[in-house]
Amino acid sequence: MMNYQEQFQQLTLDYVCEKERYVPAKRVDIVSVRMVKECSLMYKDRVVGSPRDGFNLIRQFLGDVDREHFVVVCLDTKNQPTAINVCHIGSLNSSIVHPREVMKPAILSNAAGVIVGHNHPSGNPEPSQEDIQVTRKLVEAGKIIGIDILDHIIIGDEDYVSLKEKGYM
Repeated sequence: MMNYQEQFQQLTLDYVCEKERYVPAKRVDIVSVRMVKECSLMYKDRVVGSPRDGFNLIRQFLGDVDREHFVVVCLDTKNQPTAINVCHIGSLNSSIVHPREVMKPAILSNAAGVIVGHNHPSGNPEPSQEDIQVTRKLVEAGKIIGIDILDHIIIGDEDYVSLKEKGYM
């Protein structure tokens, strides 16, 4: 004869076994995450030491694109560029950027810091309110994960605006 505690344990065991029969297993994918090098470019200055250097590198990379491109320049501890990624292509006058997409290439390339930048196809490099808000979000996200956002450079026809120099960061 079973006592109350043994009966409870048996009922619990029966319930668990009964429950497990009706719950289908969940398949979990095993993945690996990698960066894939698409091509490269020669950067003669080797180090990004100023906003002008960042502008020159981003302009060299973008060339004459007709839509807004938001790029991430990943830098090592000596501010040498290690990777450039286009994290978003917008329309003629807008680009929606999320910190997750900006930080992904920085994390994958083991960046110590990043410079973000985008072009204004209108030719006017003055920052919009959205540009300033995105920059502040990115700086905050960078602080949380330990990757510094060193500057946000907006490129116009032949000139640029550094949000760092303007005091927005």
